[in-house]
Amino acid sequence: MAASKPAYKVADIGLADFGRKEIIIAENEMPGLMAMREKYGPSKPLKGARIAGCLHMTIQTAVLIETLVELGAEVQWSSCNIFSTQDHAAAAIAAAGVPVYAWKGETDEEYEWCIEQTLVFRDGQPLNMILDDGGDLTNMVHQKYPQYLPGIRGLSEETTTGVHNLAKMLEKGE
Repeated sequence: MAASKPAYKVADIGLADFGRKEIIIAENEMPGLMAMREKYGPSKPLKGARIAGCLHMTIQTAVLIETLVELGAEVQWSSCNIFSTQDHAAAAIAAAGVPVYAWKGETDEEYEWCIEQTLVFRDGQPLNMILDDGGDLTNMVHQKYPQYLPGIRGLSEETTTGVHNLAKMLEKGE
C-alpha cells in the first residue's frame, strides 16, 4: 500500500496559499497549541509517533497537525466526514509535506480509500497512534487491518458515540 499511494489527494492544491493565510490567522487564536510548539518543539517529544488522524480537515485541525509535526510526529490525515473538509486547509497541509487525503464531497468509497491511505507511512511502517472522530479509522483497523493493532500505542476518540462504540467492542471482546 505505501509504495503505490499518492503523496496526497486534495481537491485543488492551488488553494494552498489561501489556506496558509487562514492557518496563520488561526494560530493567533490557538495560544495553547502555539505554547506547546514553543515549549516542546525543540525536544521533539513525539519523535517516533506515526499518527493517523481522522478528524474534520479544517483550518483549526491544520494548526493541530502542524503542532504534532513540530513536536516530532509523523502525521497522515483523512477527514472524518465527507462534507466537512475545508479544501484550502487540506491543500495547505499537503503543500507543507504532510500526506493528507481529504476533499469536500467525497463519495463513501472515496472516504474509505482516504482513511486507508493513512495506515501505512512512507517508510512502509504502519501507524502507531490514532486520532479519531466517530471511530471510523479505529473500526477500519480492527475490522480490516488487525495486524496493526499490536503496534498501536495510543488512541484518542473525540466523540461520545465513538467512545460508546469502543466500549461495545470491548464488551464483545473485539
